[in-house]
Amino acid sequence: MTDSNAAKATAWEWIDAHRDWLSDFHQEIWEYAEPAYREYRSAQAYVDLLRREGFTVEAGSGDMPTAFAAAWGAGGPALATFAEYDAVPGNSQQAVPYPAPRAGLHPWAAGHTDPHSSLGVAALMGILAAKAAMERHGLAGTLRIFGEPAEKICGSKPVHAAKGYYDGLDAAVVYHPHTTNTVAGETQCGSYWSVVFTFECPAPEQWMDARLLTDPNRPHTVARCPGALDALCLMYANTKYTKEAMFPHTGTWTLNEFIMAGGQCTSDNLPPRFSQIQYAWRSPTLDIQERIYQVLERNARHAAEVAGCVVTPRWVTKTRVGLPNLALTDLAYRNLELVGPPRYGEPARAFARAIQSNLGLTPLAEPFTEDNERLLSPQDYEAGQRRNLPPWQLNFTSDDYVEYTWHAPTVRLHTARPRLRAPEPGFTYPMWTLNAMGGVRECIDPGMFVAGRTIAATLTDLLTSPAELEKAQQEFAERTGGGIGGDRWVAPLLPADFPPPVDLRWPEYIETPRGREWWLPTPTV
Repeated sequence: MTDSNAAKATAWEWIDAHRDWLSDFHQEIWEYAEPAYREYRSAQAYVDLLRREGFTVEAGSGDMPTAFAAAWGAGGPALATFAEYDAVPGNSQQAVPYPAPRAGLHPWAAGHTDPHSSLGVAALMGILAAKAAMERHGLAGTLRIFGEPAEKICGSKPVHAAKGYYDGLDAAVVYHPHTTNTVAGETQCGSYWSVVFTFECPAPEQWMDARLLTDPNRPHTVARCPGALDALCLMYANTKYTKEAMFPHTGTWTLNEFIMAGGQCTSDNLPPRFSQIQYAWRSPTLDIQERIYQVLERNARHAAEVAGCVVTPRWVTKTRVGLPNLALTDLAYRNLELVGPPRYGEPARAFARAIQSNLGLTPLAEPFTEDNERLLSPQDYEAGQRRNLPPWQLNFTSDDYVEYTWHAPTVRLHTARPRLRAPEPGFTYPMWTLNAMGGVRECIDPGMFVAGRTIAATLTDLLTSPAELEKAQQEFAERTGGGIGGDRWVAPLLPADFPPPVDLRWPEYIETPRGREWWLPTPTV
């Protein structure tokens, strides 16, 4: 059997030999900055690269045009990771130490915040390095990497899960940039649900007094039907009024709304026929999620009735809550310790000081926080998470990686992206500072390469040390009451025939005779 250390050494040698183009590929994805379900260039770049590397790739997996499912190898174990690459509307920023939207765009265009650009490339790096180790040492197994669009609306993973893409996995190693260098333990992310309510006014004439229907000037002289815009406004107001009645103020649940569309802005005195509002909410339990939806659905029905409309709910997503696997947590952290924390050189510090100077601050000799270059044990990370949570709350915040955790033992790695040190207590840096550093190689590469090396090392351990994989799978079976289908296992919440909401009016770039533009008009600020 191949020695685990030899396989790791091979994987790390591969990363070192390909460092330049991996960094370049991150810059490419960061520059695309495409938002949820509109990551056309980003997804194609991954698909093309993986095919060149010998992977079999299904583009558009799960009926999602910007998703993919790629595999290499044969037999077991089947090990997985995923790439994300969606950016966030309203965060356009160049890689410069002052606020500046990307060239030719304005601040309401998209930009990478977390950044998912480095998330995806770290996963890619880890899977390709593990492949190199398998080839050199003759290791059996299958490597799978999924392209997961629309994470900001927790979009693709519940769809992939419902349609069977995670079936047959033996383990998954996943990653997200963070404020610390650690591995998630017992407290995993909670649930995220989202639904779009569409209000339509199909028969406004039924609102009018029948005695006035013979009036030739009727459209301009009689009271019009309230219509879809009023229904949306009533839904918005009623939900604000009833939010406190949805669930007690505990469990860190949140609810947010987004107006997606309102039609007929040139219809004069006729009622608007169409409007859409999206609600998205997160909580630590599925029971809380269901209770919130019950109130939303009732508010929508009442608003539609008052405004002479019909309402149609359309689900965007439904995630489960995260299932921990401490055996994998321990394995991944041991590898993170071997790799060590990110280290930032003087070019990164110089860029950080330039930001501070441009904000009117005195540049600090050490501009980054201490957490950037030190490890935090899973136990200390867990204690920090639990500090402000009630004992009954087992999950916190949300992210759709949780879908993997119900199909195979899954571990979630974090590495720190650089954070600026506050000049005084209570000071908060503007968001553009983080976004800018995400596009600066010297600032983002250290954490990304630590993540890639740790992912590769953990994958090679699972390939070369059957006892490590068996331990993780035993824990998975215990936590689910017998594994897939066990009495504590939770099945996907979406049906297998769920149509992904890729056709909705999500923010996107558009091509016009004036060139490539963001879908909103030029701002006034």
